[in-house]
Amino acid sequence: MRLLPALIVVGLILPLSATALTIAYSDHQTEAAISAFEDQVRERGRTLPSPTPDPMTIATLPAPVQRYLAYALPDPSPKWRWLEAQMVGDFRRPRTEAFEPTSARQVIALGDPALTFSAVTPILPGVWARVYDAFVDGRMEMKAKLLSTVTIVDEKENPALNRISLRRWLLESPLYPMALLPGGPVRWEAIDDHHARAIVTADGLEASLVATFREDGSLDRFDTEEDGDLNTPYHGSGEHVTRTDYELVNGVRIPMGFVIARAAGGRIYPFWKGRITTVSFHP
Repeated sequence: MRLLPALIVVGLILPLSATALTIAYSDHQTEAAISAFEDQVRERGRTLPSPTPDPMTIATLPAPVQRYLAYALPDPSPKWRWLEAQMVGDFRRPRTEAFEPTSARQVIALGDPALTFSAVTPILPGVWARVYDAFVDGRMEMKAKLLSTVTIVDEKENPALNRISLRRWLLESPLYPMALLPGGPVRWEAIDDHHARAIVTADGLEASLVATFREDGSLDRFDTEEDGDLNTPYHGSGEHVTRTDYELVNGVRIPMGFVIARAAGGRIYPFWKGRITTVSFHP
C-alpha cells in the first residue's frame, strides 16, 4: 500500500516537469527569434550610418527644427549606425485599462530605418507575456506569447502594418536625433514657429508625424494627423508620444522620459509610460 502515495506523487510531478520543459524550450526558441531580429537590425545599421551634420543644409530646415537640432546635437556628432536601449515603466495591453510594470529593450538602425522591440509584461502572478515586434527591410512581424509559449498575438506584415512600423521608427527618433538630419531618410516641412512635419521614406513606404517643439528647442511631442483605430489587437506605433527629461548621452541630448499613447476623437489614451534606463550608440 505504500506504493500508492509514491505513484500519486510521480503522477503529479511528471506532468509538471513536462510543462516546465516545454516552457523552457519555448522560451529558448522565442529568445533566439528576438536575437536573430536584433542581428538583422544591426546589419541594416551597418549598411548606412546616420547623416553627418552640415551647417549649410541644416540652415535650409524650418526654424524650429534648426533650434531642435542645435539643442539635441550640441557638438559635431560622429556617424552612428545603431542604438540599443533599455527601459522600464508601466504598460497597458490593448483593449484593457490596467497598467502593469514592464521592462523592454530596443535595437534600432539609424541611417536605414529598422527596429526591434521586446518586452516582458506580467499578466497574473507567475504568468507573463513575452512580446516582440520587428521591422526589417520594410516588413514587420509582431508576436505576444504567454509564458513565452502560447501565442496570443501573431501579426504578419501587410502594407498598413509596415507603414505603421516605419512610423514607429520615426516616433522613436528623438532617442537618435542624428537620424533626423538632412541627407537621411527624413525630410521636414514647415508649419509654424513651434511645429513642423517630419516625413520618413524607406523601402517604398512613407509615414509622417507632426512635431511640437518647446521654447528651449527640445522636441515636446510627436502626433499623427489622423485618428487611430482603437479596436485593433495591437497598439502598433501609437499616434502620440510626449518626451521629457532630456539628458546628454555621448554628446547627444535625448529624452529619458516618455508617454506613448493611442489617439482618436481629440483624446489620447496612454498605453506605455516609463523611462529610458540605458542607451548605447554604436559606430
